[in-house]
Amino acid sequence: MARLPRLFIPRQPQHVILRGNNRQPIFVDDEDRRVFHDRLRDAARANGLAIHAWCMMPNHLHLVATPADERSLPTTLQAVGRYYVLYFNRRHQRTGTLWEGRYRATVIEAEHYLLLASRYVELNPVRAGLVDAPGNYLWSSYNHHVGLTVDSLVTDHALYWELGNTPFERQRAYAEGFSIPLPAHEVDALRTATQKGWLLGGPEYQARMSLAANRRVSPLTRGRPRKPAANAL
Repeated sequence: MARLPRLFIPRQPQHVILRGNNRQPIFVDDEDRRVFHDRLRDAARANGLAIHAWCMMPNHLHLVATPADERSLPTTLQAVGRYYVLYFNRRHQRTGTLWEGRYRATVIEAEHYLLLASRYVELNPVRAGLVDAPGNYLWSSYNHHVGLTVDSLVTDHALYWELGNTPFERQRAYAEGFSIPLPAHEVDALRTATQKGWLLGGPEYQARMSLAANRRVSPLTRGRPRKPAANAL
């Protein structure tokens, strides 16, 4: 069966993961991360990709971003990826590929999943045991969202602005959200949707987005359709 094209719906955010080949490191030190950050910022601006949250882990990258059009995300990642591989190989005296094939992505229902996905992304270093609090990890968007830095890579989503009327209110409300554990079933749903490339959202949202995309946005139910009962004929 032919693989469906990547799911894109105008003005809908996505959670994105880009991994290193065979889980190998894609960042060796802060200089690598700084180069990637700045190149990603420039490519995102050039291609209409609004990045709301991000985290650079040793062997993979997370983004929560809204593409302006269907080329915004792939063109941005292609531009960054090609430049960075040449830089990385030259600097670290290596050859060959760096990335694990295609990036993984899922369209998410913003009202329910965008801030959850941002928290999930920014908590990655804590889950991995790299730090004991998200603010202690310098290479994510967390410190921007809580007012400790100003990150030129980040375009704040409207839902972030709705957290408060002033920067202080928004930053405090965002930080307070991290005191509540992420629901395990919703984290699993986000991971699965990202891995499989299916939309993540409620039934009504799925129905509307299926019409907007003119394609399926969720997997087909397995097995044959159930036959109607005899007395229902």
